[in-house]
Amino acid sequence: MTKVQITDVILRDAHQSLIATRMRTEDMLPICPKLDQIGYWSLECWGGATFDACLRFLKEDPWERLKQLRKALPNTRTQMLLRGQNLLGYRHYADDVVEGFIERAAANGMDVFRIFDALNDLRNLEKSIESTKKSGKHAQGTLCYTVSPVHTIESFVEQAKQLERMDCDSIAIKDMAGLLTPKATEQLVSALKKAVKLPLHLHSHSTSGLSEMCHLRAVESGCDRIDTTISSFAGGPSHPPTESMVVAFQGTEHETGLDLKALEEIALYFWEVRKKYRQFELEYTGVDPRVHIHQVPGGMISNLYNQLKEQGALEQLNEVLAEIPRVRKDLGYPPLVTPTSQIVGTQAVLNVLTGKRYGTITNEVKRYLQGGYGKPPGPLNEALRRQAVGKEEIIDCRPADLIPPEMESLRQEIGELAQSEEDVLTYAMFPDVGRQFLEQRASGKLQPEPITPPAAKEGEAQVAPTEFNVHLHGESYHVRVTGAGPKHQPERHFYMVVDGVPEEVIIETLDEVVLTGGTEGAIPRRLSSKRPKATSEGDVTLSMPGNIVEILVKEGQQVQAGEPVLIVETMKMETEVQAPVSGQVAEIYVAKGDSVTPQEALIHIEPATQ
Repeated sequence: MTKVQITDVILRDAHQSLIATRMRTEDMLPICPKLDQIGYWSLECWGGATFDACLRFLKEDPWERLKQLRKALPNTRTQMLLRGQNLLGYRHYADDVVEGFIERAAANGMDVFRIFDALNDLRNLEKSIESTKKSGKHAQGTLCYTVSPVHTIESFVEQAKQLERMDCDSIAIKDMAGLLTPKATEQLVSALKKAVKLPLHLHSHSTSGLSEMCHLRAVESGCDRIDTTISSFAGGPSHPPTESMVVAFQGTEHETGLDLKALEEIALYFWEVRKKYRQFELEYTGVDPRVHIHQVPGGMISNLYNQLKEQGALEQLNEVLAEIPRVRKDLGYPPLVTPTSQIVGTQAVLNVLTGKRYGTITNEVKRYLQGGYGKPPGPLNEALRRQAVGKEEIIDCRPADLIPPEMESLRQEIGELAQSEEDVLTYAMFPDVGRQFLEQRASGKLQPEPITPPAAKEGEAQVAPTEFNVHLHGESYHVRVTGAGPKHQPERHFYMVVDGVPEEVIIETLDEVVLTGGTEGAIPRRLSSKRPKATSEGDVTLSMPGNIVEILVKEGQQVQAGEPVLIVETMKMETEVQAPVSGQVAEIYVAKGDSVTPQEALIHIEPATQ
C-alpha cells in the first residue's frame, strides 16, 4: 500500500474554525517557502468563509490573495472549498456565474476544487464539476457526512458512484461536525473503496475528540489522503495536528514521508501568529462530545451561544440544542453545513424564544421547503410545508434551471467600480459588502480592522482595550473595546467584541452609528435609540435582534392580521414579520438597514374598530 498523503488546512479551515477567519495574507506569505517544501499533497488556502472575511474585515482583495499564494507556493497544489451552485455565497447562482467564477479562480492559480452541496443533491454539483474539468483542474466531489435514518452506508456509496460517473478526479468525505466514529469510518471507507476506483480523501473536525482515531482507521481501511493542520491551530472545532498524524504513521506501510523537524518550525511560526489574533479566539475551542447528540458544528454552537447571550436567554441554550434535531427531522434530515446549519439553527432559536413552534417561519425555511435549495435527503413534515409554502408551486427541478443568466446584468449594476471580471464576481458573491469594498477601494478608504489597539502618538492617550457593560432597550451587553481608527476622519472606525462577537462601529455623524456584526459579520447598519417600547397590541416587534431588509408597507396603508409588513435578517436568515392585528399603519419607526432589538416597536398599527 502506498503512503498516505496529507492536505494541510492551516491557510483556510484551521483559522476559520478557531479565529473567525481573521488571518491576514501578510501572516501567510512569510511561511509559504517552508510550507512549499514539506511535500503536502495540497494546501487548502481559499474558499469557505475566507472570501467574505477578506472583503468584510481584512479589506483585502481575495483574488489578490489567491495570486500571491499561487506565486509563493510554486511546488504545491492549492485547494479551495466551493459550495457547488452556491459558490462562496448563500444562494444559488446562475450557471454563467458558476462558469465565470471557476474559470477565473483557475486562471488565478487554483488547482483543486473541493465541491459540495449542503443537501448532497448532486444536481447542484453538475455545473461546478463540469466547469472545473473544462478549466483543466482537479474536481473533488464531496459527500457531506451526517447521521440520520436516511443517511446510510449504501446511500453514501451510491452518491460516490454518481460522482465517479460525473468525471470527478477524487472523492472527499466531509465530516464537518466531527460525527464520525472509528467504527463508522472503517465501514464507510471500506465500502467506498470497494465501490469506486477514485482516490478517497477524509476531512474530519476534531470537535468530538475522535478525529485522530478516525483518520488512523480510515487510512488502515484504504483512505488515500487526509486533512490535518499544523499543531498550533489544531484541535477542538479545527482538525487533527499534522505532526501527530505524521508520527502515528512512522514505521508503518502508510509512512507519510514528511519531515517532522520542518513541521515543527512551521508550528512555532504559527504559534506566534495565533497570539496576534487572540481577540478573535472563539469561546468553543475544546472537545465537545455533545455533538453526537445535537450534531451542531463548533462554529454554529458559538453563534447560537452569542445570539442567546445577547438576548439574556443563554439559559435556553440547551432547549435550542434539543430543538435543533426536531427541526432537522421536519426538514428531512439535512446535513448541518452552510447554509443548512444557519437555516435549521435560526428556526430552532425562533421556535424556542417565541414559545410557539413555527409561529414564525424564516424565508429560508420556506424556500427550503419549496425546493429552492434542492431535494432534501429525507421526507419532509408535510403539514409544515403546507403551512410555509401554501399554494405556491413546489420546485422539482435543479433550482438553478430557473435562474436566467446573470453576468451581464451584474456588470451593468456594478458599473465602473469593477475594474476586472474578478471584481464583478466579487459583487456577485456579496452585493452589499462587495460594493462597499469596491467603493472604499476606489476612494482610497480601505481600512482593515486593527488586530491590536494602535499606538498612541506623542501627546495623545493610547486607545487601550476597555471592558464595560452596556444596558440598552432592556438588554445587557458586555463590551470589550479593542481598537480605534485615526481621529479627525469623516468616518471613524471603532473595534470591539460584544458578548464574544467581533464588531465594528463606524461613527459617521453625531446622530448616526453604523454597525457590522456577527462572526462572519453583516454590512454597516444604522442603529436608532429613539424607538418606543412595544406596549400595545398593534405594535410590530421581534423576538430576537436583527436588521431591517425591506419595509413592505407605508403609513396610512390598510393591512390584515398576518400580512407581512417587514423583512428582517437574523443570523443571516431572512424572516417575514407579520401584522399582529388588522388596521391602518399609523407610524413606521424604522428604515431599511436599521439594526433592531426585541421589545422595540418597529411599526404601530392602529387596530380596526369592530
